[in-house]
Amino acid sequence: MSSVYQINKGIGRAISFKGLKAQYIGYLAGSLLALLVLFAILYSIGINTYVCLVLVFGTGTALVSTIFRMSRKYGKHGLLKRNAKHSLPDYLKFRSRKIFIHLKK
Repeated sequence: MSSVYQINKGIGRAISFKGLKAQYIGYLAGSLLALLVLFAILYSIGINTYVCLVLVFGTGTALVSTIFRMSRKYGKHGLLKRNAKHSLPDYLKFRSRKIFIHLKK
């Protein structure tokens, strides 16, 4: 009696969905949820339904294309590395040599 088990070959790999990698899936879900809330707010204010739809679909198209472009350009960890690089200081300035003299201790 042999049993058939499926082997999960994706262990240790980042999740991907339709070309989106890792955190970009969350970014896409969050942006679509924000667009849904935007539509609800605009509709409840009393703006014409067609104007709301055009605004939300136009913004949604721009967001989706931007997120897919970032996923292709930066990959799984590239956006995080880019943000970390921007948070580094341009240079370090020391006014004395004391910190270097006492390093041998």
